[in-house]
Amino acid sequence: MSQALANDPKREDIVRLVDVSKIYRQGKIEVRAVDNLSLEIDTGDFCALCGPSGSGKTTVLNMIGGLDIPTHGQVFLERRDLASLSRGEVAAIRRDRIGFVFQAYNLIPVMTAYENAEFVLKLQGVSAVECHTRVMTILKEVGLVGLEHRRPDEMSGGQQQRVAIARAIVTRPAIVLADEPTANVDSATADSLLDLMQKLNRQDGITFLFSTHDKRVMDRARRIVRMRDGRIESDEVQG
Repeated sequence: MSQALANDPKREDIVRLVDVSKIYRQGKIEVRAVDNLSLEIDTGDFCALCGPSGSGKTTVLNMIGGLDIPTHGQVFLERRDLASLSRGEVAAIRRDRIGFVFQAYNLIPVMTAYENAEFVLKLQGVSAVECHTRVMTILKEVGLVGLEHRRPDEMSGGQQQRVAIARAIVTRPAIVLADEPTANVDSATADSLLDLMQKLNRQDGITFLFSTHDKRVMDRARRIVRMRDGRIESDEVQG
């Protein structure tokens, strides 16, 4: 942890990893994707996990999101140890407290943009009227009004990523985990998406944690955590 963060009396972590390792075994070969890593992410952070491919960035995001289980160590989200919770409780946290933005979008191909954005709200039991209000508000925020009835295969990569962001934020999550969100879009679209995410961070207080090696994301981040070989090389606050 950087000295500036350590000395900030107002810090309140939303994520805390304590001595976390993730080991994959392929026959007799052992791959240590994350190696005894400790990390805290503050509420309201706009933070980038940076490093080359294979450095462990995506694995860290997956463990924070409860999509993967650490081999050793503890992962806390909003002070709750994920390992101490049932599968149902972890699933509820993913549904209600975490927004995911995946590099490959992970949209449901048979659903329209509106239906993809609405999907998690329906899982939460939100009423049809409230769903419509919130989805249309979010689609306007991400610049997709007029495209709500298009399926993913009828949209550009940038438009699909906007749908993915809409789906991630429509539930008003505490944290958004974004895995290489600008990897498959052009520079203008990437800047527009980052503008949107910075606005949501500032206005709504949503915490953003990115996995990236994109300089555009790193230039926007207030904090950069650099990783290599599953470990943290540096942790610095910018600006």
